[in-house]
Amino acid sequence: MGSRSIRERIDWLWQLGRQHSSDFCGPDASLARKRYLAEHPTHLMVLKCMDGRIHIPYATNTPLGIIEPLRNLGGMFHMGWPYLGEVVANSVTDAVERGRRALIIITYHFSKGDPGRGCAGFGYDTAASIRYVQEIKGQMEHTFGSARQTVYPVVFGFETDEDALILHGPGGEWNLAEVEGHPDEETLARELRQLYPDMPGRILADLLPLVVGNIRHIAATRASSRQIAVEHREWVICIGRGFDFLHEPNMALIVGPFSPDLSGPIAMAAGIIRSNMEFGRIPDDGFLLLASAPYREAGMDRARAELKARFLSQFADEVIGREWPDLYPKMIRETAVLDWNTRHLESLGPATA
Repeated sequence: MGSRSIRERIDWLWQLGRQHSSDFCGPDASLARKRYLAEHPTHLMVLKCMDGRIHIPYATNTPLGIIEPLRNLGGMFHMGWPYLGEVVANSVTDAVERGRRALIIITYHFSKGDPGRGCAGFGYDTAASIRYVQEIKGQMEHTFGSARQTVYPVVFGFETDEDALILHGPGGEWNLAEVEGHPDEETLARELRQLYPDMPGRILADLLPLVVGNIRHIAATRASSRQIAVEHREWVICIGRGFDFLHEPNMALIVGPFSPDLSGPIAMAAGIIRSNMEFGRIPDDGFLLLASAPYREAGMDRARAELKARFLSQFADEVIGREWPDLYPKMIRETAVLDWNTRHLESLGPATA
């Protein structure tokens, strides 16, 4: 990928999106989702960093479309942000009206091999990121109730060298990378019950497949001897939602549309891109700014998504032009909308200033 021109890389990215939609809509994947939700009805949401390495469905062997992702720089969120609060509350309300409980997973990430492969958003300070996500968990409990019988927020760490989850709960901490052998599900369920003694049984039963899947994924990762991505090589800045197909390591920086001030995360992402070019980690022939907004229904909902995506594209354009004028001429802007039902990413054409 590193030797390809920017246009070749962009063409490859769109092909990746098309393949993701094709896989998502295929009969095997569609039936797998229906079967999974019939067996595990708890609604799953995950709050995570814009770093493309943090891909929870991939790391837990969960079918695509089960876990609802929300991304922002460093995994920084605040339930007081108007749009974030609206998205989370609407998602939870929709689930509860269907008789489902909700598990909200709030994540931080780090590298056990090198702090410099950790979270740039927190200055590679894992302790600070843990304190921050614990505050978000408290905000969730304030919003949805501290009894946690309908909505249960949890904090998970994500160790990026092996894609390993670290579960934090009232009963302590459980690093799934340290699980030895091949414990059966009953044994793992007992561990979960000790970690979360107040978790409703239905939610605990639906958390168990994520634990089992992650343990298996860690083992497969170790067996593959995959090369650890040791440095930033991102060449795409994504703004908006609908980018879960971009799970290649160190390729994209994803800025969710949740913070009332998006200029900071956008400027930081552009700074990382500039550094990547300056130190030769990526070609200096250009980078992509891709804006996207999802919609669920044709008509008004899609029209609104188009306006959202175009607004986000123009906003990011202005921030990068102001903060990084030397980088700005190398930017290629593209804008899209995402059909949430098919995960089809539709280009609205190259953006113009």
